[in-house]
Amino acid sequence: MAGAEKERDEVTYEVIEHVGVIATYPSGWTKELNVVAWNGGAEKYDLRDWDAKHEHMSRGITLHKEEAKILCELLQGQKM
Repeated sequence: MAGAEKERDEVTYEVIEHVGVIATYPSGWTKELNVVAWNGGAEKYDLRDWDAKHEHMSRGITLHKEEAKILCELLQGQKM
């Protein structure tokens, strides 16, 4: 059963679309907005830090399309 648990814990992803880079760090990592399919699931907007080869990543957030629209509306209403 341990083998089945290990397979279930493995996270897979496919970057469907690279939307853009928000920040670049001296380490070479970048904070990016992408459209990603996690574990073969539905595509979601994804915001997180990535290494240059997209082999390692930080924790991040994922948003469904409707959630991303609401976030955009909230940001547009902010004074900066």
